[in-house]
Amino acid sequence: MAKSRSLPTGFGELEVLTVGIVLLVEALIGLSLNGWSILSFCKNPELQTPGHLLVLSLAVADSGISLNALVAATSSFLRHWPYGPDGCQAHGFQGFATALASICGSAAIAWGRYYDHCTRSRLAWNMAVTLVLFVWLSSAFWAALPLLGWGHYDYEPLGTCCTLDYSRGDRNFTSFLFTMAFCNFILPLFITHTSYRLMEQKLRKTGHPQVNTTLPARTLLLCWGPYALLYLYAAIMDVTSISPKLQMVPALIAKMVPTINAVNYAPGSEMVHRRIWQCLSSQTSERIECSEPLWGTAQIQAHPCQPGLSSTPTPGGRLRSPALQPQKPSSRHTPSIPNDPVEPGQMQRTQRETRLHRRRGALEPDGPECWS
Repeated sequence: MAKSRSLPTGFGELEVLTVGIVLLVEALIGLSLNGWSILSFCKNPELQTPGHLLVLSLAVADSGISLNALVAATSSFLRHWPYGPDGCQAHGFQGFATALASICGSAAIAWGRYYDHCTRSRLAWNMAVTLVLFVWLSSAFWAALPLLGWGHYDYEPLGTCCTLDYSRGDRNFTSFLFTMAFCNFILPLFITHTSYRLMEQKLRKTGHPQVNTTLPARTLLLCWGPYALLYLYAAIMDVTSISPKLQMVPALIAKMVPTINAVNYAPGSEMVHRRIWQCLSSQTSERIECSEPLWGTAQIQAHPCQPGLSSTPTPGGRLRSPALQPQKPSSRHTPSIPNDPVEPGQMQRTQRETRLHRRRGALEPDGPECWS
């Protein structure tokens, strides 16, 4: 691959500068958005839940990718790699470990959401901590293998950043590539797709408003797929037949992952998604919360567990719950009032009981529970 202190053939000064600017923009946006996510988790007690711990781990991994891109952008502006061979090995290890942690972290979030919202169990802290530790230890293990001889880190075609060396194409690289790709790309992609697919089926079964369950899997495939194709081509063909400029495209696409994940898993978006997915729970408190409007909506759809419960806008534009609207007396819930003369105190108690039954009737319809 390219020397560390000279620009490779096929790149001009303007092209190197353009790559540096793109990397710098991606790094700054990714660091800003993911830093905000990390700060939100630390400052907002409402977000300090086991599910958001997985999102926090993903934000940390994506911040590492952005830091790696920032170092690469600085080197591009300097027109060479200024940190020597040892710095190249460290840069390659850090970038590879955080990339694997980001991929596996997305799969962990997908599985955690399915387990938390589509089963009768809740995601506990010990399980979330175990998932986070597994993601990071596994990523560090696979990233350390090239330092131990299975695989190798070297300069990118531009010569201003370091990654897994795919230019050799020997048996050592091929065996490492296929093993690593199966455990850290194909398997996480399968877990992500399957988890959200099962969640979508559960949402359809309950008649719940649809959410985009294909975006996480598409993000993994579109952002990391070009890198996977480049490595696969290098394993079976001569990678020098691809121009150095084209070889840099997968790296630039992969550096967009922190920004996309930050938007997809942002705390604000998470709160909306959590409000939606709470409707899958059979707990009474969560059923009441589902009657509240989502952000930016003037009217919410009926609760999947409560077909008769929906909110309607008032002339002033404010939502009013059916429980607060005038209700017609129901023969089922309203006790019959005797025709015989009654005392005033007894009449007041009867009226209070009638209003109580009406409210209970609005909150507890005859529809089946979510969990059949």
